[in-house]
Order: sequence, then C-alpha cells, then structure tokens
Amino acid sequence: MDHDCSFDEDGRWFRYRAAAIIMHAGSVLMACNDAEPYFYSIGGGVQHMETAEAAVRREVSEETGLDLPIDRLAFVHENFFSGSTTSGLGGRYCHELTFYFLMTFDPARPPVVAPRTTGGIREWFEWVDLATYGRGRAAHPTFFATELTQLGAQPKWITTRE
Repeated sequence: MDHDCSFDEDGRWFRYRAAAIIMHAGSVLMACNDAEPYFYSIGGGVQHMETAEAAVRREVSEETGLDLPIDRLAFVHENFFSGSTTSGLGGRYCHELTFYFLMTFDPARPPVVAPRTTGGIREWFEWVDLATYGRGRAAHPTFFATELTQLGAQPKWITTRE
C-alpha cells in the first residue's frame, strides 16, 4: 500500500500535495463536493518515493480520466489553516505544501464530469470563470483569483494563513 507524505499527531497535520491548474477559455477546472461549501483544486497527496510531477499526473488521471501533459510548475503554495470538522481535520493546526502544475488541456478531450463518490460524499468538477472566481461560492486556493490572470514565466512561492 502506498502512503501519502503526511503526518497527523498532537493536533498538528501536515501534507505534501501536488495539484493541477487546468485552464480553458478564461476558466479553471475545479472540484467541489456535497460536504464542503467551496471549490478546490484537483490533486492530492504525493506518495512516499513519488515525484510531485508523477503525483499530479496520477491524481488528474484518477479524478478526471484525463492523461494530461505538464506544461510547467506555476506555484509552490505553503498554506497554514485551521482544519474544519467536515474535512475530518477539526481542531487541528494544518500545514500543507502544494506544488501547482499548469497542465495542457485539449478541449477535444473533456474531463469525466460524472459525479464521483469518495467515502460516501458526491464530488464533481466545474469550470470556474476567472473573472468571478471565489464569488458566489468560495474557492481555494484564494490566490487563484488574481494570480491565474497574470501567470509569469517563473514559478512563484506563495504563503497563506487562512
């Protein structure tokens, strides 16, 4: 069994994560589910002895059914936050390090958009317009609202405390 690079001890939770930025026509593909009131990026935990690049390709394939090539690393995000009870992290101090990769999307091969169930919770994907990102329904990471409209050529390090 493969294990994510993470730990959960003494009220502290850490996770090493890889996530995708899949954009098309001024929108970014995001996930949402019936348990959380916000959109979130497609991705997941990097497994022990797995590269971040391999992890994001695996996660995108598992979650969307697409085998997308990586264009480049766009962001390294160090996120500090308080865990929510709906996520199972209630009462924990959370620290997540995420590598966000810009992936090349082919509109002729759309993602699998049928709802999936993980642990009994229905999950689906939506194209979120960058012009209204985070309005109406919250979206994480919040920095996508500004940073995705002005992507630079070099990766950017971003630290948030939410």
